[in-house]
Amino acid sequence: MPTSARSASRAELVGEWRELLERHAKVSCALEKSLNAEHGIGLSEFEVLDRLVDAAKGENRMSDLAADIYLSQSALSRAVARLEDDGLVRRAMCDNDRRAIFVCLTDKGREVAERARPTHREILGRTWDVAAD
Repeated sequence: MPTSARSASRAELVGEWRELLERHAKVSCALEKSLNAEHGIGLSEFEVLDRLVDAAKGENRMSDLAADIYLSQSALSRAVARLEDDGLVRRAMCDNDRRAIFVCLTDKGREVAERARPTHREILGRTWDVAAD
């Protein structure tokens, strides 16, 4: 591939990347505002609760959550700590592997997640395509 074509291709790639980041920022901001205003939780906390609701037993290893969620390990730990302080999750040691920590959804956490889920889905649906324009 000639150098000018490679440069144009890279420039297009950078443009697409920046569009993706802008879309992500717009949608994330809208979700953050609505979830916080209507349910008292941030987007990171909602993502943790939503993943736990989807988990078979309402619990997940911290390491598995870290692999599934876009948060860094430290940001995830802070989100889980906030949820734990609010009584929405609890942490438990794994019986088989003392190094593993489970994050377990409480009844209160399930209620908050189920009330917040329609808000999340509605805002996501409303902003996804608009943010791409």
